[in-house]
Amino acid sequence: MTNSNHRLASLLILAIVSTIFVTKDATAKPNILWITIEDWSPDLSCYGTKGIETPYVDQLASEGIRYERAFTTSPVCSTSRSAMMTGFHQNYIRANQHRENHKQPLPHGIKPIPHLLKEAGYFTALMSNKTDCNFLPDQKDELFEGTDWNQRRPDQPFFARITFSGTHRSWKRDPQRPIDAADIELPPYYADTPLIRRDWANGLEQMQLVDREVGTILKRLEDEGLSGNTLVFFIGDHGRCHIRGKQFLYDGGIRVPMIVRWPGEVAAGQVSDELVMSIDICATILDVADAKSAVPLHGQSLFDKTLDQRKYVFAARDKMDETHDAMRAIRSKDHKLILNLMPERPWCQYNHYKEGAYPALAEMNALHMQGALTPAQSAFFAPTKPEIELFDLTRDPHEINNVADDPNYADVRTEMLAALEDWRMNVIDDQGVSAQFRAEGVYPSERPEGLVDDWVNANEKNFDFHKHGWPAWYPTRTLEQWQEAKATWEPWVFRSVDDPMRRPNLVHVTKKKPKFKAKSKAKK
Repeated sequence: MTNSNHRLASLLILAIVSTIFVTKDATAKPNILWITIEDWSPDLSCYGTKGIETPYVDQLASEGIRYERAFTTSPVCSTSRSAMMTGFHQNYIRANQHRENHKQPLPHGIKPIPHLLKEAGYFTALMSNKTDCNFLPDQKDELFEGTDWNQRRPDQPFFARITFSGTHRSWKRDPQRPIDAADIELPPYYADTPLIRRDWANGLEQMQLVDREVGTILKRLEDEGLSGNTLVFFIGDHGRCHIRGKQFLYDGGIRVPMIVRWPGEVAAGQVSDELVMSIDICATILDVADAKSAVPLHGQSLFDKTLDQRKYVFAARDKMDETHDAMRAIRSKDHKLILNLMPERPWCQYNHYKEGAYPALAEMNALHMQGALTPAQSAFFAPTKPEIELFDLTRDPHEINNVADDPNYADVRTEMLAALEDWRMNVIDDQGVSAQFRAEGVYPSERPEGLVDDWVNANEKNFDFHKHGWPAWYPTRTLEQWQEAKATWEPWVFRSVDDPMRRPNLVHVTKKKPKFKAKSKAKK
């Protein structure tokens, strides 16, 4: 053999060997599918919720592991999704203000999870539209390579995310399986009225519709022969869109369903009692994909054997749209402590979204003004909040009895406050609340006559709501105005399953203003 022929043969052998190893390395890594549903607590039949049937999610849970104590880092979409897109608490990356008006590139050299997975050889796809990140880059095509796993190269592993948004209000009825309002169970902090029962049942019906969408994507994995080598995550982005749920740090706002299936790696039929967080999924994915982050993530791999040693999980809430408030929470298996950084503000201060989306808010505000609520139900409608809320979850799973001042819990309070302060200072570098954010003295001290919504709409050019937030006058409507709102809601809440009625408008329709956007220097 001549030298040239020998060199050619060597190159051919090297090419064949390289191809074998590249293919082997690629196929050795599992595909990853991350399914997210919106605004939903563990209100699923596999979690024991009454009235609902979610057979496809239940099946997924039966084939893997279901987490009973899973929590998001923030009780609203853009902040919780910012955390899940990076693996860091939203405050640390300065993405903690919902609907951020001045988005900036990620700090500290942090890269979005899809970028890290691309570097590890994965094809990344977002199979739905929503990114909803409070940082740059924030666009779909900046964060992901494609829109479907079928766009990848042959044998290339994929990382695909998909969001099913149906459980974000407004809700559709389920003609296939309507739910009798008598079959549902309300938490004790909700008034048990026909309107609130029907509204709750309508939400469960919408989840049944989403369950079938989940079934469709899982069937596609099976039909394409991918399910055996695909690690599937299922999670809610934050808690339910009800009073005391979304936007707040009670379990109704931060406890979420979390299910993991990985055939051959995760034993079927498991139920975990460990404290886990949404950002643990990020750490798990990087671990499984052998992807590297220059900055250690805040989460912990779900497959880490030391996970059962975790004592606390943490969550934070800052502004919601232009409703200014700030809260921090620490939770163990047995206790929850919430630190209200703006106790002078009511829980139910004006929020455009909630007043235009929550029928129960009208019902319960009216009942509160009439003195018709129980103490547990009425507490949420107080004009101010306690600075510290502490709950014994073993005796009080619905978080309605604040024991912060009970001397029997003094040691628990001291320990949890210290741990929370350590997290605020040494993990998220908490910026707290500025004088500008608190906005004292910016607005008239007394609420003008009429709806707060009307005043906000009429004065958007007279005040900088982006800077100071909406005024915190409370209550936001009179008894008669809340009763009128309830009457407006009733036909829609009680509509039949085949009624195409659209959700009524109870607030002014707002046009989104162009937002300042710093030029992103991040590369895909």
